[in-house]
Amino acid sequence: MAYGYGGWAPYVPVAERRRIAEREMAKLRRKGHPVAPVRIEGRAIARTFWGKAWCENLESYRDYENRLPRGRTYVRNGSVVDLQITPLEATAMVSGSELYKVKISIKAMPKPQWKSLCRDCAGGIDSLVELLQGRFSKGVMERLCRQDNGLFPKPSEIRFSCSCPDAASMCKHVAAALYGVGSRLDEQPELLFRLRAVDHNELVADLDTAVPLSNTAPVAGRVLETEDISALFGLDMAEEASPIQPGGEAPPELKPPKRGKQPRASKKAAAETKGRTRQETVARKQVTPKTTENPSAKAVRVTPDTRQRPRRRKPGAVWDPADIYDA
Repeated sequence: MAYGYGGWAPYVPVAERRRIAEREMAKLRRKGHPVAPVRIEGRAIARTFWGKAWCENLESYRDYENRLPRGRTYVRNGSVVDLQITPLEATAMVSGSELYKVKISIKAMPKPQWKSLCRDCAGGIDSLVELLQGRFSKGVMERLCRQDNGLFPKPSEIRFSCSCPDAASMCKHVAAALYGVGSRLDEQPELLFRLRAVDHNELVADLDTAVPLSNTAPVAGRVLETEDISALFGLDMAEEASPIQPGGEAPPELKPPKRGKQPRASKKAAAETKGRTRQETVARKQVTPKTTENPSAKAVRVTPDTRQRPRRRKPGAVWDPADIYDA
């Protein structure tokens, strides 16, 4: 590719970079390469303890401060299209004017330093879950993040290279890949221990384990027999005869019903049952008389009037108070 004035590659818009990167990643997928891009949502690159601690440790070294801002921009706009973390090495593909390959090598953590770290953190971490989630005391956090002999690598322990033409000690593509490691630790914090070639289980190896169940028999004289239980509670515990004898079969009434399809009745038996049902229906209709009344009509309850009413007096008759009501 021909570079412009000053030996720098011409500017390529971000949308064009993404199209180029997607095309190259599709080729890698077809070849069986497990592509793992770094995706940042919002402005924050890392949100958990391990991711933030990695980024803060990275930004605390003066050797990298001039190149880190461009790396943050690249990782936020999705330029780190692939990041693979293995013991003592992280490889990435970063989309720029072209697709550049980044390789970051980290020295193994010295064993005496790791043993000292495990010793200092003993008792401050309650479980492996607490370790991976970063939920422990402030003293343990400070010990793990110590720059001189903590878990994170020093600048002298990091070596990196990039296929871009930038001659700087750390280019923006390397910085973007380093920030991508911090973002990846949000999802998989155990990758930090893999990168430093140490076993994170050793940090919680000295935890008190639960008391195992004993396989030894109880001491003689401390086991209650059946008679002791009945005497203790004042109960008569009679033995019931089991309907099933040892080695025998259960009686038919205790056997569970067999599953599966039930045997179908023969055609002759089905025809006889159908004819018998039809005859019973005809006989029931003949016995039950039909009614012409409307079945939906509501029955009206007639209540006899038992009150006494005054009699009507005939015209010209003499009025008698006794005629008002019946005697």
